[in-house]
Amino acid sequence: MKKSAALVIGCALSLAAAAQGWPDKPVKLVVPAPAGSSLDFIARTLGDKLRDRWKQPVLVDNKAGAGGMLGMTAVAKAPADGYTLGIGFNGPIAFGPYMYKKMAYDPAKDLLPIVLTSSQPNVLAVPASNPARTLPEFVAWARKQGGKINYASVGAGSSSHLTMELFKSAAGFEATHVPFAGSPPAGISVASDETQALFTVAPALLPLVQGGRVRLLAATSPKRTETMKDLPTVAESGYPGFEALAWNGLFSAAGTPTDLVARINADVNEVMKDSNVRDAFAKQGLIIGGGSPEDFKAFIAAESLKWGAIIKKNGISID
Repeated sequence: MKKSAALVIGCALSLAAAAQGWPDKPVKLVVPAPAGSSLDFIARTLGDKLRDRWKQPVLVDNKAGAGGMLGMTAVAKAPADGYTLGIGFNGPIAFGPYMYKKMAYDPAKDLLPIVLTSSQPNVLAVPASNPARTLPEFVAWARKQGGKINYASVGAGSSSHLTMELFKSAAGFEATHVPFAGSPPAGISVASDETQALFTVAPALLPLVQGGRVRLLAATSPKRTETMKDLPTVAESGYPGFEALAWNGLFSAAGTPTDLVARINADVNEVMKDSNVRDAFAKQGLIIGGGSPEDFKAFIAAESLKWGAIIKKNGISID
């Protein structure tokens, strides 16, 4: 046997052996968002259950910053041995390559999708004083304003921002973007009528809805969710096929052994079948994920094409 062939076979056997013995030490789970965020909740909920399956601690490492890229850079540059995983989401995975001139990693080449962990629709919120009670009424009202309205987002280049750009294009009205640093100030701006509309995830708006300060008109999921059965979707309100989900999933560094990726994928899928996990996710308005690494990779590719076109069309750049 030639030396090069023997070396290749030896490396393959070594990787297989490593996958079989994994994990024999704590696993780090990088969260590119602060403690207390929805991503942090997902990581800790799954981590608690995975710890029991893996018989090793799952250490949550919050690395917030740079729109999620700080944390995902750490995952991309970690050893490809399965001991550093990360919860990636729309921004640093599907949006970033179109909005930043330079990134410290290439999501398609340096990160390996393992499994979709959850998704969540955005909801359209308007001030309680707005005359619109339905989505068609809001669109009719917005068109009459002649572009003299403002819409909030939870940040430039966020799912919140891009969802409104997609909807503006579909509905045919103009509005000026006013970005905020997160959901709380963006929601307050709508409640005070400083801005006249906002797409963001529902849990962030719940106190304002309960206080009668904002009204929800529609959700961006393809069909109504269990936790918001009374809220129509954008798709059923006159815009068939409209869908805009905030999603997240588990990643490792490229080069992680296939057998190990399959093991992690299978374990996470099993954990997400747990009734306690499903109930906890539902209470946060999260649609539980699952599926194969191939499913997740194909989903990311489709999302990148869809949102990349919106970003280019609107000239959205963070640099």
